[in-house]
Amino acid sequence: MAVPPTGEQWTLRHGGAEAVVVECGGGLRSLTVGGHELVAGYPGDAMPSSGRGQLLVPWPNRIRDGRYPFAGQEHELPVTERATGTASHGLVRWESFTAAERDEDRVVLRHTIHPRPGYPHSIEVRVDWSLEATGLRCASTLTNTGAAPAPVGYGAHPYLALSAIPAADARLTVPAEEVVLVDPGTKTPVRTAPVGGTPFDLRHGPRLGDVDLEVLDHAFTGLARGDDGCWTVTLETPAGAIAVWGDEAMGWVQVFTGKSDPHGLPAGQPPGVAIEPLSCPADAFRSGDGLVVLDPGGSWRGQWGIELVPGGGGSPRATATG
Repeated sequence: MAVPPTGEQWTLRHGGAEAVVVECGGGLRSLTVGGHELVAGYPGDAMPSSGRGQLLVPWPNRIRDGRYPFAGQEHELPVTERATGTASHGLVRWESFTAAERDEDRVVLRHTIHPRPGYPHSIEVRVDWSLEATGLRCASTLTNTGAAPAPVGYGAHPYLALSAIPAADARLTVPAEEVVLVDPGTKTPVRTAPVGGTPFDLRHGPRLGDVDLEVLDHAFTGLARGDDGCWTVTLETPAGAIAVWGDEAMGWVQVFTGKSDPHGLPAGQPPGVAIEPLSCPADAFRSGDGLVVLDPGGSWRGQWGIELVPGGGGSPRATATG
């Protein structure tokens, strides 16, 4: 029997909700609630394209030239995205994770990043996927198991499902005061600017077809939060509304519409809008913006989730777990 390209598959079930989490990269392959697809995933016999459902550790997005200074030394990572000349999306996307705990509606995955040229640090990655009646929660912990301080960042790359409608007909609400403007060549930050009076103002849920941006691929910050400390981004389609939320550890959210067009996508991988919770923006290893430095034995923790919004409106609430 052939092994799936993404390795072992863990199916989580809770009431009418079901999710599939995979060994390769510890990522999310599918999520449905009451038969409604919440993410634009990929088949079990395929590799994920364009970061679908993957985890981005120990840095999200891109590091320009793959080079950065830390602790008085210059480090050079392999350039993994030739088009931009950057080291892209961390070190765990194609690595194996193992199940440390397993229940019907939950799996805890672990992976250790070992020291290597460009990133001479040891980081234990723990990802707790848990399924609830209305959606999925991801609680992640990064722990420095080495002998020296280590820089870390975190991101996740789910695509929300468009339910077979054109992306132009969807409405996207991003409660952010600021957008990170990027260099079009390297896609790394140039400056952070207010969204007011610009096409990046998505606070009131504009129809994507009315947004004057050819491809939206930017990080947003200055996020409005509820009493629970969480922000919520909502994608509304005629089939319903889906929300991504992030806790206080997630100071940025990336929005990417470049794969919302079905043309050029691999067979079986439907279009979607990527809503990516981030602990820091692109190039944080160089800029220090949002960068976390873990002392030996220290840990960073963060949570995010995807939910079906009851009644197609309003906002889901997230509560912390241990």
